[in-house]
Order: sequence, then C-alpha cells, then structure tokens
Amino acid sequence: MKKLFAVFMVTIVFLTLSATVIAADAPLYVVINKSADQQYFIDLQNAFVAKTEELGGTAKKFDAKLDPALGVSLIDDAISAGAKGIAITVPDQTIGPAIAKAAKDAGVVLIATDDSIVDEAGAPVPFVGFDGKDMGKKVGEAAGKLLTEAGWLNDSAKKVGVLSVEVQTLSVCNDRTDNEKEQIKLVGVTDDQIFSVPYTGETLSSQDAAGPIITAHPEITNWVVFGCNDEGVLGTLNALATAGAKPDDIIGVGLGAYEACKPWAAGQPSGWKASLFISGLDVGNTAAQVLHDAVVNGVVPPEKSFAPTSIVDPTNYKDLMDAISVGNCSK
Repeated sequence: MKKLFAVFMVTIVFLTLSATVIAADAPLYVVINKSADQQYFIDLQNAFVAKTEELGGTAKKFDAKLDPALGVSLIDDAISAGAKGIAITVPDQTIGPAIAKAAKDAGVVLIATDDSIVDEAGAPVPFVGFDGKDMGKKVGEAAGKLLTEAGWLNDSAKKVGVLSVEVQTLSVCNDRTDNEKEQIKLVGVTDDQIFSVPYTGETLSSQDAAGPIITAHPEITNWVVFGCNDEGVLGTLNALATAGAKPDDIIGVGLGAYEACKPWAAGQPSGWKASLFISGLDVGNTAAQVLHDAVVNGVVPPEKSFAPTSIVDPTNYKDLMDAISVGNCSK
C-alpha cells in the first residue's frame, strides 16, 4: 500500500512539474490599446487574449490611456516582462519609430493595430486593422444615399449642413473623413456646406467642439453627421440635441456601430440612421494569429491584414453584427 501511494505521489509531482514547464514555455504576448473605455478596444483585447490562449500562449493587456509617454513605457514594460510579441494601437502615431526600435533591439515581434506606424527608417510596421479609405468611402456613400432619399437638397425650405468630425492629427482618421467628404459631395453637397469638427476621438471632445459650430449656423435646418468613429458622431448628435435639433432632421452615420446600435436596441428615436460595423473581435483574433505565426512558426507578418466591414442600420444590425456585439447594444 505504501509503495502504491509513493508511486501515486510521484505521478502527481511529475504532472505538476510538467504543467509548470509547459506554462513556462508558453510564449507571452502583450496587447496594448489606446483607450480601454471604448467598447471596440475592450472587444479587441478580450479577443486577443482568448485567441492567444487557444493557440497555446499567454497574454497580458494594457491601456495607454491616450498618453504617448505611457504608450512608450508600456512597450518597455512588455519587453521587460519577456513578451515575444506585442500588438499596439498607439495613442499617437509619432511614437512609432521609438517603439519599433525598442522592439527590434529586444528581438520582439511588433505589429500595429488600427493605427498604422512606421519605424526609424520610415518603413511601415506590420498592420492589422481596417482599410481607412475604404471605410470612409462606405460611410460617405451611405450618408449620400440617405441624404438623396430624404430629398433635403431639392427642398428649398431646407438648408443642409454637414458636420465632419475629425481627428486631424491621425492619418487613419484623415483617410476616413477625407473620403467621407468626397463621397457626400458626389450627391450635390458643396464645400461651403461642410463644417469640420476637430476632436480627440472621444465623445465629450466632439460634443464640446460641435456645439459652437452648430450655434454659429442657425440657418441650417437639417444636418448630416459623420466622423472618424462612433464616439465622434455620438458627441455631435448630443450637441445637436442640446441645440434643439430633432432626430428626423438629422442623418448620422457612424463608424463602429457599437454606439449607434444602442438607441436602435432600445427602440428610441435618434439621429443615428446607419453606421459602419467594425469588429474589435476580428482585429484581436487576427492580431493574435499573426503574432503566433511569427513567433512560433517563423512566418514574417504581412505588411497589411485587413478585417471586413459592413454598413448596418436599425433594420439589419442584428443580422450583420456578431452575437457579442449585438448583446453589447443593450448595455
């Protein structure tokens, strides 16, 4: 009996040590976002962690809180922690060369998610995200179609204004809003009808920036709103509501759909008429796979990996958005 017990204990110790060795050998990957309070980035990081663990790795997630200095520091922390691969959505594209050099010097694979960056030589860091120009084209096309269907441009009693909500210091946002403006002009909107609303990417920032512009143009009876993300459109819609604009006099087309879908799910009238659905889940999964392939299989990360997008509205969002995203619409 004692002999059998001893064999049993040796087996337990062996299995415990084996599990410890396997855990120790599992590569560490770090995902850093720039704004952890946005649903999109929450989805991205959670998907990254889940996919990494599915592939046999371990993962940690960090928030740069829109602070460039913190973004650089978190890269250093990840390297010090022994990360083999890092995915980052930078809080500012200007830190790209510095973090690319730090990762290269440490032999760590670095990829950029959502916001593209370059290294010291000006070469692009491998990118996982969306095609900004294509996104802007789709949003602009949707806004133009809705505007044409509304007939506002042909109604002499209506004065149309377009609020383009822009993060003017971020190239990927400029790709989006520049193409949105080009598309809206194709249906008859003129340059003097378009008003730029500069913001930081956050809801309150766009609300504060849009308010004075709306107040300065009391002649405008009907507004079209689009921007770099759902937060930009949301803040501007809030500013329009404060100014007394009615939902029927607004065509808001978002980019993200995670804010747009909330009044749809609640059955509330709103200025949200459509949004481009982009899934943080898709980007998180793809980023984890790209890093795994690079670290474990020696596959050079492709220069660009794009995730799919689609326009959604109150009639089809439940069909086109994934179950997790639809569930978040009711939160």
